[in-house]
Amino acid sequence: MKTQKKKPVTYRGKNLTDDAIEQIVRLLDGWKGKLTWDALIDAIVTRLHCRYTRQALHKHERIRTAYTLRKDTLGNKKEAAAPPRSGPLADAMVRIDRLEAENKRLEAENQRLLEQFVVWAYNAHTRGLDKEFLSQPLPIVNRGQTIFPKSRRK
Repeated sequence: MKTQKKKPVTYRGKNLTDDAIEQIVRLLDGWKGKLTWDALIDAIVTRLHCRYTRQALHKHERIRTAYTLRKDTLGNKKEAAAPPRSGPLADAMVRIDRLEAENKRLEAENQRLLEQFVVWAYNAHTRGLDKEFLSQPLPIVNRGQTIFPKSRRK
């Protein structure tokens, strides 16, 4: 009787959480070298120990924007033939590059959120909602906690 090899079991990756998205975006902020979706996926596997597809990553606006912004930045940057640096100066330069990339990404995210706010303001205006109605505080959440009388507490 011929034995059949078992196919490797592939499990579905866990859903991307806000924390995972933040880690991926920070990974993109500090990216050096050629940026491709495959290289990013491999780096995510190393960092998060979970493999995601390009489609899953592309579905999230923050990741897609950070990827596009970083790819444009790396493509426009001219690699100068600078002498290799070592020690604290090199560490400082790496940190400055990462912080500049993060700053650029956050500015783009802020712009996108401002554009979203304009859309919401327009839609609220067309529905006749005024500023006072939109500024009402959120209702208090009743968590259903039972308060025992003092006589029953131990």
